[in-house]
Amino acid sequence: MFQVTVLRNGQKEVLALDAPAVLSDLLRLHGAPLSLPCGGNGRCGKCRILAEGNLSPVSEQEARLLGAEDISRGVRLACLTTVCGDAAVTVGGEEAMGSVLSSGEMPDFERKPASSGLGVAVDIGTTTVAAYLYDLSTCTLLRTAGAKNPQAAFGADVISRIEQSMAGHAEELSRLIVEEIDRMVGALAEEAGVGCAKIDQLIITGNTTMLYLLTGRPVHSLAAAPFVSDTLFGERLTGGALGLASAPDADVFLPRCMSAFVGADITCAVLASDMLSDGKPSLLVDIGTNGEMALHNGGELFCCSTAAGPAFEGAGITMGMPALPGAINKVYLQDGKFGFSTLSGQPAKGICGSGLLDAVAVLLQAGVLDETGLLAEEDHDYLHLICEWDDQPAFRFEGADVLLTQKDIRAVQLAKSAIRAGMETLLHENGLTPEDLSTLYIAGGFGSFIDVESAAAIGLIPKALAGKVKVLGNAAGSGASMLLQNADLPEQSTRLADGAQTVDLSTNPFFMDQYVSGMMFE
Repeated sequence: MFQVTVLRNGQKEVLALDAPAVLSDLLRLHGAPLSLPCGGNGRCGKCRILAEGNLSPVSEQEARLLGAEDISRGVRLACLTTVCGDAAVTVGGEEAMGSVLSSGEMPDFERKPASSGLGVAVDIGTTTVAAYLYDLSTCTLLRTAGAKNPQAAFGADVISRIEQSMAGHAEELSRLIVEEIDRMVGALAEEAGVGCAKIDQLIITGNTTMLYLLTGRPVHSLAAAPFVSDTLFGERLTGGALGLASAPDADVFLPRCMSAFVGADITCAVLASDMLSDGKPSLLVDIGTNGEMALHNGGELFCCSTAAGPAFEGAGITMGMPALPGAINKVYLQDGKFGFSTLSGQPAKGICGSGLLDAVAVLLQAGVLDETGLLAEEDHDYLHLICEWDDQPAFRFEGADVLLTQKDIRAVQLAKSAIRAGMETLLHENGLTPEDLSTLYIAGGFGSFIDVESAAAIGLIPKALAGKVKVLGNAAGSGASMLLQNADLPEQSTRLADGAQTVDLSTNPFFMDQYVSGMMFE
């Protein structure tokens, strides 16, 4: 028997162990899960913690990802470190929470809720969770809350979590998100000075995988071709059946998904955009890990999903980080010099998604990147900012210990190409061009903070659409809030989702061609 002391957010907890354990597993089992963007496979180097005591030796892979300086300070990677005896671990408070987008737009719509009590709308994102508490007697928003999705301990994207669910962690994945929603509901009620007993309505939206993991359903149908889910939800259950101790008697509605990989979050986002009321063609895109999108054309709705990966969330990027103080969030070229700003004006510690997009656009503008995405090591005015990192060229931001590697650039190319190819394919299937669209709606956290000109400069969106963008914020949360405030909308949203036509990109030759060509920077 030995002890592990865990210090987290100023609180100390002593754990008793009778056998060695991998630190990431130990922390997850005791309610302090870390983000593991690579699913705990020791590839991304993001699960950094301070640890000392009887630990497994630093492996070659861990040493490569950390570097000598971090190792000398006692930094370890939780997924590659085993506790073998008495030890002490410090988990950074910032790990638990980044910036969560809860604001969003709603069109004018009739308010006629199903009850006069309290209601909560919840949007389960792959990265974050947002919740909204309403007084349904007046349809007044009382409080909002945001949190990191604790399932990130099993990987940054849906594919990783599907794999982990099939590997025997389905119950734990469900427990983590149910407990987080329960905690958020309780906190919202307490902050608003109302009792949880008055909460009688919940709308919980999310992509298809998130709803599967929430309800603990087997995910096998999502894991292999033909990728046809065995349910698309659009169903009701009680809070107790879901495991919500805070609102066991509440009526819970899980909105309808459009397909296995176009979820209820897009159904809700379409409602929030009000795009169906416009007779002109329009496109909605959630630029995130899953790249879900919907095209409205001539009264019909077409949808698709493309796996962009977590690069735009900062995951998988060498010095990528969430939108926290110290994250480079804007990059620009001024008087021939690279400049940047950080969140909260703090010293630069890393780079978040919006900064990443700007950086690539500015590197292209300055001639440091060529159209193939290669970091040039000659023939430009910024050679003093080119260095080497992990046997590859890298660009170092002047005045900061933050860099962008060649591998990071490739990750951006893969992500932006997937999103752009999905957009182009939906347009192609409908005989449309970008010029034919009246509006490009951008939904989601990342999309709300990007510079549209930078997005067009790197080819993430067509240049013709740069002036037609309408940013919606958390459109999924807004749509879920609409369902909460109008008793007729849940049924309408189900019909909307059922009527959507899914374009399968996996077998679409046009998508494949666009994906390959989209790797180039325009």
